[in-house]
Amino acid sequence: MSDLITATMVDLDLPAGDKAAVTAHLADLLVAAGRVTDRETFLADVRAREQLMPTGLEGGIGIPHARSSAVTEPTVAFGRSTDGVDFGASDGPARLVFLIAAPAEGDGDHLAVLAALARRLVHESFREALLNADAPDQVVELFRREVVVK
Repeated sequence: MSDLITATMVDLDLPAGDKAAVTAHLADLLVAAGRVTDRETFLADVRAREQLMPTGLEGGIGIPHARSSAVTEPTVAFGRSTDGVDFGASDGPARLVFLIAAPAEGDGDHLAVLAALARRLVHESFREALLNADAPDQVVELFRREVVVK
């Protein structure tokens, strides 16, 4: 497995929009990186997953995710929103958005990425570091150091 996230899959200034627009923007980063082969198929899979249960977490976090035949390898795109995006969390909009993409047959990878990320997001220091990152490379380094997928 190559890196879960690269600097080209990070946007520290997400354009304003609803969860569909923000998810589509992050999906475009994955398409450009060659991690998603069919944007519309992937977005349909993300929407289907989102209909099962909102993917907003307390603390200003959104984690839309899906397994999809359009995904080539487990991947995370990250975006930071000044205005926040409603992903259905009880405490309000998400400022930190993680789009997790996993191959359709990669159920174990998908769950491993979600679990590893969730373990780090409970720590305010990790969330603050993401909110204060000055460059995409800093986000990538945080992931490499903090989000260990077993």
